[in-house]
Amino acid sequence: MVFNSLTFVVFFACVLVLHNLPLSWTAKKINLLMASYLFYSAWNPPFVVLLWVSTIVDWYAAQGLVKAKRESARHAWMLLSVVANLGMLGYFKYGQFLLDNFGALMASLGVAWQPAKYDIVLPVGISFYTFATMAYTLDVYLRRAEPARNLLDYALFVTFFPHLVAGPIMRPTELVPQFEQPRKASGEQLRFGLALMTLGLFNKIVLADSLLASAAERVYDSSRLPGMLDAWIGTLAFSGQIFCDFAGYSTTAIGAALCLGFAMPDNFRFPYAAVGFSDFWRRWHITLSSWLRDYLYIPLGGNRRGAARTYVALMLTMLLGGLWHGANWTFVAWGGLHGLYLSVERALRARFANYRPGPAMFVALGLLTWMLVNLTWVFFRAKTFAKAWTVLCGMFGLNGGARPILATYYLVSVSVVVGAIVLTHWFMRARTLESVVARTPAAALCAVWALMAFAIVIAQGEGSAFIYFQF
Repeated sequence: MVFNSLTFVVFFACVLVLHNLPLSWTAKKINLLMASYLFYSAWNPPFVVLLWVSTIVDWYAAQGLVKAKRESARHAWMLLSVVANLGMLGYFKYGQFLLDNFGALMASLGVAWQPAKYDIVLPVGISFYTFATMAYTLDVYLRRAEPARNLLDYALFVTFFPHLVAGPIMRPTELVPQFEQPRKASGEQLRFGLALMTLGLFNKIVLADSLLASAAERVYDSSRLPGMLDAWIGTLAFSGQIFCDFAGYSTTAIGAALCLGFAMPDNFRFPYAAVGFSDFWRRWHITLSSWLRDYLYIPLGGNRRGAARTYVALMLTMLLGGLWHGANWTFVAWGGLHGLYLSVERALRARFANYRPGPAMFVALGLLTWMLVNLTWVFFRAKTFAKAWTVLCGMFGLNGGARPILATYYLVSVSVVVGAIVLTHWFMRARTLESVVARTPAAALCAVWALMAFAIVIAQGEGSAFIYFQF
């Protein structure tokens, strides 16, 4: 079940009605839990078993951590959680990838070995809920948090349908306490939640799917050589598409939770106005970057053990972060580029510690950041290194004999839409959506809301899945 479908509209209306009935809080939580299982099973019912396994293993691992009297026992319970979660993730997401690469290694050594076809379906959202459940046991192990008071609250934390399949990646300390006391959205929360859902669906359906996806597909899924203009427009189209698609999902999820009375953290803060790559990762997929920081970068040493160790930790964190996105070396290259950017930025900040850019240079550095981020999107979107190289060559005018791929309509529409996205990010760079809404007249807000809703209805197509569902 996807947010951008009529099925979800009916589902969510039923959930809202049940949540606002005069029932006990326990009954309402059970309703939410059953609704979340129904939401997930709409893709593939047997995969609900994986949710149960992850939930039960981490629930008992956390209980064991609290009751353990010896440090060795605590290590064993923590190891059980990590092995179970990463084992499921590795089997379903990286099994074929590992087999293919082992086969390639054997072939390079002159050994003829052909692995059997894996033919395993990737469970939707497995990367997201395994990270959420691992955060639970790791926080208990590190004594950052107490375990949930009852299994119902913890199971609901794992499966809560707004964040289940594509985030935000929730921490137990952010959501479990909200399940302890009865919650019901106020009138203002309900209105703002529905407005956020409308904004999120507008980003996904109108901008990402209707105006940007086709241009990216024509460049990246074509066998033709792209020229400079086509390569840049196709890449900019994907740059806008992936933001509108993923930020659209997160915004819809946050709005859906708010309609039920629950708060979830922001996952995006206008990242295409970032100045520098550390700033970019404070604004892009915030819950993932904070997860990688707390559970990978800092344990690897962070910035506390000298410059060399810091650069190693940065590169390893971003390489693994890239691999988290997909079982393909192109994602590792994407993460590696970001690791390289972060390392160079860190070195330059140390070298020019007292430099303070003026307004014009500040904007120029921001645009440079955005352009370099666009180069990394080539590896994120291309299915092979050969295709990524072809597009990069096109972007730098090295594809001699290339002929036009995109019609004038795509050149204009992508330029306008992506330009509007970037300008909006710069306008909102130091603002929040809530502050802008608070200062905007009600009539203007209603008009914008109505226009977005109308555009969604007009543009609604097949209800295509969100890009991050595949991760």
